Amino acid sequence: MAFFGGRRRRQQRDLVPLAALIGKELKSEKMAKPNVRYGCAAQSKKGEDFYLMKTDCQRLPGKPSSTFSVFGIFDGHNGKAAAIYSKEHLLSHVMAAVPRDLGREEWLQALPRALVSGFVKTDKEFQKRGETSGTTATFVIIDGWTITVASVGDSRCILDAQGREVTLLTVDHRLEENVEERDRVTASGGEVGRLSIVGGAEIGPLRCWPGGLCLSRSIGDMDVGEFIVPVPHVKQVKLSSAGGRLIIASDGVWDALPSAVTAKCCCGLPAELAVRQVVKEALRSRGLKDDTTCIVVDIIPLDHYAHPPPLPPPTPKRLSKLRSFLSGKLSLDSANKLSSDGIVEELFEEGSAMLAERLGNGSSSSEQTHGLFTCAICQMNLAPSEGISVHAGSIFSTSGKPWQGPFLCVGCRDKKDAMEGKRPSGVKVVY
Repeated sequence: MAFFGGRRRRQQRDLVPLAALIGKELKSEKMAKPNVRYGCAAQSKKGEDFYLMKTDCQRLPGKPSSTFSVFGIFDGHNGKAAAIYSKEHLLSHVMAAVPRDLGREEWLQALPRALVSGFVKTDKEFQKRGETSGTTATFVIIDGWTITVASVGDSRCILDAQGREVTLLTVDHRLEENVEERDRVTASGGEVGRLSIVGGAEIGPLRCWPGGLCLSRSIGDMDVGEFIVPVPHVKQVKLSSAGGRLIIASDGVWDALPSAVTAKCCCGLPAELAVRQVVKEALRSRGLKDDTTCIVVDIIPLDHYAHPPPLPPPTPKRLSKLRSFLSGKLSLDSANKLSSDGIVEELFEEGSAMLAERLGNGSSSSEQTHGLFTCAICQMNLAPSEGISVHAGSIFSTSGKPWQGPFLCVGCRDKKDAMEGKRPSGVKVVY
């Protein structure tokens, strides 16, 4: 009996409360950030493509646990000044719009609105220089398993979820393909049409006039009218611990290769080799007709190479659609739908060009109190009587109370009104 009693007492001493076990599991899950491996390759035709790769950014300076990664591609046109400026300043403008000292979950929730503010501020500050160049921008922030992508123009980011399904995380803002953007441009005072030549014949893609730009959204382009907006499409997703691969590229790749072909041509290769293969295939398919730049980013478990995770069984499509509907709105384009089979979870998606919608939607309590007397775009300090609500006088307002924030300074309010077609563009075209 003494033997059995002693064993029972030892077993009792070895017991751990359930709450402590759960706490340990949650802590280990939060600490188990994935590996981020990446590669970049490019072939230059005009010298107007630029890229950004930073894996040592810190949300809270001096705290390695708050580290996140940033990748971006900027495809310039009419010169390279806008692309260079965006590469050098976009990240700091985004971070300036994020409330300080947020926890990780609050930071992730604040990112979509901060990205909108950062893109618009980058555009506004660059246009002050009086240069007429412009750029696309595809900007990716990776924090743990969460990916947030913001984009204007036609540089693109796709997600290859463990070779199972390829998902487009961006929206192309080309007037030729995007009917909604054509309607928005014309409603805001622009004209959409093809280039006319002698004899009245029309050639080439649809363009916006004045200026002749093929895109409806960009950074810069002060000579084409402010209905060409810098307000990005933003999508935020969360990967399972199985990980995934991002392929971010300028249109030199996408004009040559469909998304699925791009993912397949480099499947099984490490990021450093995969990116070279993508550029090689694009050049083989179309030749070097444009700057061709690509970044491949692998988000993989820490023990990926020692113990590759098994792929989960596929979920029937009808069940996937039901889950997507319950968790949020389905994309109108079936090619953009995210898999709901446990590999990818969609957290946020919004593409409206209206700042009243983008700055005033779904604010958390911490965001509402952040910078009450600062401009939501340029972060300039405002006197209590100076701020103009983003909702004031807007038919697109999500709030029936125009005295509520966020607030804009006079300059940013003027830019917002111009982008929404509420006053003529400040650019005068002399014929």
